[in-house]
Amino acid sequence: MKVELVTNLKRQATRILAELRASKEPIMITEHGQPSAYLVDVQYYEFMQRRLELLEGLSRGERAVLEERTFSQGEAKEKMRKWLK
Repeated sequence: MKVELVTNLKRQATRILAELRASKEPIMITEHGQPSAYLVDVQYYEFMQRRLELLEGLSRGERAVLEERTFSQGEAKEKMRKWLK
């Protein structure tokens, strides 16, 4: 992963963004020698957001199973039938 100082980002933003678009590799921005932020390509960010939504949905489903908040197939069909009316 590439690392850039925040001062370099301020002075050379156009170059850094061009490199990011070309390489698609995230860039860690540091301040005072410490990680401060990540600069990522738009497509990668959007991909990660969709992935996070999927994982959150799976987590909600697992929680529902653990808390016994599930329905049998017959119960689910009946609920869907009423919902679709």
